Amino acid sequence: MAELFDQLTTRSALTKIARNFHRRGWMSGTAGNLSARSNNTENSFWITSSGLPKGQLDNHDFILMDLTPNDVSQRFYKSAKPSAETCIHSTIYTLFPDARACFHVHSVDACIASSHIATEQQQMLLPPLEMIKGLGIWQQNPEVNLSLFDNLLDVADISQQIQTRFKLNPPEIPALMIRNHGMTVWGNSLQQAYNRVEIIEFIMSYMARNN
Repeated sequence: MAELFDQLTTRSALTKIARNFHRRGWMSGTAGNLSARSNNTENSFWITSSGLPKGQLDNHDFILMDLTPNDVSQRFYKSAKPSAETCIHSTIYTLFPDARACFHVHSVDACIASSHIATEQQQMLLPPLEMIKGLGIWQQNPEVNLSLFDNLLDVADISQQIQTRFKLNPPEIPALMIRNHGMTVWGNSLQQAYNRVEIIEFIMSYMARNN
């Protein structure tokens, strides 16, 4: 029987997922970040430390963050710093209480696909592929949009834009794309978030090859 990520401890699962994504070119170098809620409390989550190669993580390369206040609760090395995108993960967990895991990856295909969208557009219309069913969309020829945000120098400004827009208009699917940067996907479990990254990356690859 396949070993599901939710059968592992949180940090062990995140380590395996990081190495998997790195092998597939979605977390090259130190790019990208992964998080998951702590099993001990709903008000905290583990996230990858900043500046570490994602293909070489171990169980101590994570930081425990409190949602309220948004501060470090536990770290294994004094020099460890939270990922630059921690504020985005915090925003996702606050907006979507059912989210248990949030993954931010950088792929060539997603950047290519987003580069073909006009700069004034805030959505990417996804092609009606069979894979969309994996995101919970069961419609004939669905018209589904992926939320698109500009890549700003200050990540906190991106996080604020996500919070403002999603409060008014919740996303159609549990994902967003930062233009020419990377994709953030969340799910109600580690395994679901992992599956959704694979699904959306498949769609991004299709779009990159058909533009």
